[in-house]
Amino acid sequence: MRQQLLHQNEDFEVNTSYSGKNITEYRRYRITAGELHIRSSGKTSWADSRFDHEYVATDEQTHRFLREHLAALNADGL
Repeated sequence: MRQQLLHQNEDFEVNTSYSGKNITEYRRYRITAGELHIRSSGKTSWADSRFDHEYVATDEQTHRFLREHLAALNADGL
């Protein structure tokens, strides 16, 4: 069912941001080719500490994302 939900929501995208005492982080979650891709970028309080990573979500991350965003996803026929 998880895989079908991913395929039905191709190109679905959510952007989030977090700002704490020592970190600022932006995340883009995008469903592409039946997988959840995460891009994490930001900076920490350390000098030259900018980061920008993109990766495919683990099964656990994908499950959590789908559960949290189910209301915004196309779940027709499931």
